Amino acid sequence: MNKVLIIEDDIHIVELLKIHLADLSCEITSAQDGKEALELASKNPFDLLILDLMLPGINGMEICRRVRMSGNTTPIIILSAKSEEIDKILGLETGADDYLTKPFSIREFVARVKVIFRRKEEAKEEVNRLNKAQTKFGDLEIDMDKRKVTLNNSRVELSPKEFELLILLASNPGKSYSRKRLLNLVWGYDFDGYEHTVNSHINRLRGKIETSISNPKYILTTWGVGYRFNEEL
Repeated sequence: MNKVLIIEDDIHIVELLKIHLADLSCEITSAQDGKEALELASKNPFDLLILDLMLPGINGMEICRRVRMSGNTTPIIILSAKSEEIDKILGLETGADDYLTKPFSIREFVARVKVIFRRKEEAKEEVNRLNKAQTKFGDLEIDMDKRKVTLNNSRVELSPKEFELLILLASNPGKSYSRKRLLNLVWGYDFDGYEHTVNSHINRLRGKIETSISNPKYILTTWGVGYRFNEEL
């Protein structure tokens, strides 16, 4: 059973979400302000956070930022009346996995939740595959159990999305992924126009693990396609 935390101060929306999440056999907890939400998220394991941005006390974007800074990788779906593209981009860049604009279709909401849960199962398969495969690539070593990456025996601090990108690419050396495919697999998005989110995360990841960003050793560019992990290490 998946555990879901709903962070929303509109009780009518909370009740609506509870009804449909119950149909997915979810165990549901709710919070109506930012402080309570952060306490719950820090003390309890959840499989999904559903987060409104306009909250009393601590706003939703700040909650998202603090959750990610704490190392919590629980998937986050933002629900917001803010519909500008920049708001969606900011939400994704802050660490959200999905962004739905209010008012939203409940059928679309349920579909997005199913995508999140499906990706969780796919991630487990990727972890199992990597655990069985090589986890040391030259000077780069990946410890899945500790979610730890080291380079030349020094720890590299990665954001959750940077880590997921590295795991996906490293578990399939030599396989090229388009930006759109990476956006779908790591963020759960399948829309045009957000590929720059992938580019910015790849650039930050390269900045942390590559000696030379202009001549990368680990994450290579497949021209005209996207990115791949070096299969010759």
